[in-house]
Amino acid sequence: MISYQLSIIRYLFMFLNNIYLSYFRNYIQEEVKFHSNKILILGNNAQGKSNLLEGIELLSTLKSHRTNRDQDLVYQNRIYGQVKANISRSFTDYDLEMILPFKGKRELIVNHEKLSRNLDFLGIVNTVFFSSVDIDLVRGNPEYRRNWVDNILIQLEPVYAYIIKQYNQVLKQRNALLTILKKQGITNYSDLSKSAELELTLWDNKLVETACRVMRRRQRVLTKLEPFAKFWHNQISNKTEKLEIIYLPNVEYQTDEVEKIHLKIKEQIEQKRNGEINMGMTLVGPHRDDIDFIINQATAKNYGSQGQQRTLVLSLKLGELQLIEAVIGEPPLLLLDDVMAELDLQRQQQLLDSLGNRFQTLITTTHLNYFDSKLLKEAQIIEVERGKLINRER
Repeated sequence: MISYQLSIIRYLFMFLNNIYLSYFRNYIQEEVKFHSNKILILGNNAQGKSNLLEGIELLSTLKSHRTNRDQDLVYQNRIYGQVKANISRSFTDYDLEMILPFKGKRELIVNHEKLSRNLDFLGIVNTVFFSSVDIDLVRGNPEYRRNWVDNILIQLEPVYAYIIKQYNQVLKQRNALLTILKKQGITNYSDLSKSAELELTLWDNKLVETACRVMRRRQRVLTKLEPFAKFWHNQISNKTEKLEIIYLPNVEYQTDEVEKIHLKIKEQIEQKRNGEINMGMTLVGPHRDDIDFIINQATAKNYGSQGQQRTLVLSLKLGELQLIEAVIGEPPLLLLDDVMAELDLQRQQQLLDSLGNRFQTLITTTHLNYFDSKLLKEAQIIEVERGKLINRER
């Protein structure tokens, strides 16, 4: 009967059946099978709880929020690390494998077939990751907010991973040219040689095209997210606060028409051309975008209390859950990394109540006393100690 009920659950939403970690972070060779939609990962600090969620995050976005270097993911300079998992989606199971060499290029494998494109791996696992450092969404620098919205886009529209990569490559090449011009002592566009002028124009045109793709998608996804986040913010604040999400593109525009956005970007480049040459860097483009969160007509970053900021972040994460479910058609996995200690009792309960049984949720914690007896009875409890995973028997 239990097996039958579990199979029904798996067909109702995205379900992670197991994960295997080999020479990944502090794990040597560990596998755990999941049989519940609520999983509590229990252990003291620095035992490997966050590393387990990080492995799942990698399968979802091919990125870690903790590092940009695969070497950091491999256990004690081993030749390679490995993450494997099986996930059920809409009556289809996927075997996923990621090989992370200490040096060299990753290998991505789906259903035992090696992929030639990262794009074919993205979109199989959808997650919302909520960690204790996500308060930086409000307080942190703009880069944190840009990465946040980009990660949402990668899950909703996997091709965006290629789009943002292409933009960053163009930005890197254009910056390299501007750096060379600065080192040559050139201070004005009028002083450029014909060949340098042609080369800069080439990168200008590529920047305009790729920047427009990024900007339009960021605007669209924030517009879609806002009503979901507003709903949750209204609920959690007991209808006392009004939330607005404002996209602040580096190049302001009032239309979604590609040609008009192109013209706006070109105008900004023309205006700042001499400044870019003097500074040796690109001053125009979505790498300088920001996002503003407004609570009752005041900027949350500067004027929100700590409680208001935590309510805001919780609302954004719950909004992400609903947005991904609405677009993908299935509830994503929810990864909660050490957030219970960051929320007061009221917000803890609001978070747990809002989840119900619709999402497979993995929660890391140092204590079980954050959770009520009903959840503890239903949940699968996995203890983590020094990179070892132990299923706690009932």
